[in-house]
Amino acid sequence: MRQILLALGAVMAFGATAIPAAAQVKLRLAHALSTSEPVHKASEAFAKAVNERSGGKLRISVFPSEQLGPNKEVYEQVRHGAPIIQLADPAFMADYVPDLGVMNGPYLLDNPQQFKMLLASDWYKEMDKEMQKAGFRALSFNYFFGIRNMIGSKPFRSPADIKGVTVRIAPNPMWVETFKALGARGVPLPWTEVYSALAQNVVDAVEAPLGSLVGSKLQEQRKILSLTGHFTAYVGLVMNEKIFESLSPDLQKILIEESVKAGEAMTATTIENDKKLIEDLKKQGVTVVSDVNVKAFRDATAPVYSAFPKWTPGLYPRIRKILDQK
Repeated sequence: MRQILLALGAVMAFGATAIPAAAQVKLRLAHALSTSEPVHKASEAFAKAVNERSGGKLRISVFPSEQLGPNKEVYEQVRHGAPIIQLADPAFMADYVPDLGVMNGPYLLDNPQQFKMLLASDWYKEMDKEMQKAGFRALSFNYFFGIRNMIGSKPFRSPADIKGVTVRIAPNPMWVETFKALGARGVPLPWTEVYSALAQNVVDAVEAPLGSLVGSKLQEQRKILSLTGHFTAYVGLVMNEKIFESLSPDLQKILIEESVKAGEAMTATTIENDKKLIEDLKKQGVTVVSDVNVKAFRDATAPVYSAFPKWTPGLYPRIRKILDQK
């Protein structure tokens, strides 16, 4: 109820300013991460480009670190009509379009660039329409967030090493099922609570992309980084479908094109930064474990793709056919 009331209030405020055709449209861009992370810089670049290119007709302000509320709450606000652009993860969007969850499955990609094959597919066009039916307009989903690895107080070279370990996981089913398959004790926590959870030993390990790990200074709490590479994460920007449709075609075009551009820039930055971050972590006293038995992890998490009864039958084979094209 609180989420709905917040959203209704936001809709009323939006409606009051959006009725005149020449009025400035104000949007807020929300994400859960710190201002030092690549995704924040990409969000600010997107907002600046949209503000300038629209001649002030679109005014976007960026709100990091869950300032507008926890992720799940903000998704609901967007769905109910709040004038918010949300940094969206396919695994969270799976609450509304279940098949999107496969995009964040364990060991789905052989390399980050392979994700473009999904975005260019007929399958993704179908998902785009399903998101619109659910009340969301995806501006783009091409923001490479990073390859997720494990940091803890011991090495994780094989699934046996992680069995029974208390691991902070994102609060959504893909993370729950993946770490259940590995035998870990997954603890769903908001990202803003992760540093203190490590400091207080609420969890012993965290999985994250290198940029987020360093951005939140988790290396201050744990000193062994294992390059498990269990998820290759992409995120995107979504907003309310009705609000998007209320905009003129030229403003719609600006939002989509600038979102794609910001995603491309963030992808290039993330790939380049990850190479440097490993060396920086070593200089800070972090032990980097690279002799990980990836095949064992891949085999252990393979059953995850059978753990989602709401997925369309044959979804995973269809995705594999797209990704395995030569």
